[in-house]
Amino acid sequence: MTLLWNAESLWEDLEPLLPGLSIEVVADTVSTNTTLLERARMSARGDTGSDLAAVRRSRESAAFGRRAADVLPCLLVAEHQTGGRGRLGRAWTSARGASLTFSLSLPMARADWSGLSLAVGVALAEALDPHPRADRLRIGLKWPNDLWLLGGPSGGRKLGGILIESVTVAGRRLAVLGVGLNVQAQPAGTPAELTHGYACLQELDAAASAPATLRLVARPLVQALADFQESGFAPFGHRFAERDLLQGRAVNTTLGDVPEGVAEGIDAGGALQVRAPDGTLHSVISGEVSVRLRASEEGVPC
Repeated sequence: MTLLWNAESLWEDLEPLLPGLSIEVVADTVSTNTTLLERARMSARGDTGSDLAAVRRSRESAAFGRRAADVLPCLLVAEHQTGGRGRLGRAWTSARGASLTFSLSLPMARADWSGLSLAVGVALAEALDPHPRADRLRIGLKWPNDLWLLGGPSGGRKLGGILIESVTVAGRRLAVLGVGLNVQAQPAGTPAELTHGYACLQELDAAASAPATLRLVARPLVQALADFQESGFAPFGHRFAERDLLQGRAVNTTLGDVPEGVAEGIDAGGALQVRAPDGTLHSVISGEVSVRLRASEEGVPC
């Protein structure tokens, strides 16, 4: 399968918003997040030679403005990841052409990153499902980093996920934002570790493809990051609430003092608010807990 990415055209669109941006498309890599993190660490060590890790792991199919090891913005797209990762070390299953997997690395001057994964989710969901109404919302957000396609007997299925990592280079904090979106149905024989069901964008648009989806989401994502740099999570809170899958649902968490409760939205920093059975309201912070809907809640995503 040959995918036409038009990397130069995309670069021309995005570079004014992210000066110094490079865009690369590789046929295969272990993980786009891992590659960009390794490049940043190479830069921190002063290694200005070729990116040996990327060379070992990938075959370059398209690039524009390519640099091997620095901390300027880079959008790295992989047609296939052999070791994609999700939150808490979970595997991310993908097949060539069936998924869009990419990472965007860029310096983030803002000290407080609270709610960043939620802001990224909002940008992606709004690009894929613009102008929603309550009676036609098709893409929802499951705190803190998943996109869901709504509907069906189970209430919804997982459409995509976000993984945010960071590294400090020369006193600057570099964000690496990984995104995985299911575009087509997975081929037969895909490993059966998809615990939240599987949804793909072709259920919304039969003509959806990985390159077209990247073109659709890239600029809104970059603009959202600029807004976050300027104002933090504040511009995104009400927009996340419009798509919040957990709002009003009974949930289980791995937080010791609130193993279960009812989700009551998010606070100003993007922390999940959970009302315990004794009436106490707890703030659940991304990265510290795993939140699931109770299995007893039939007809809703879990």
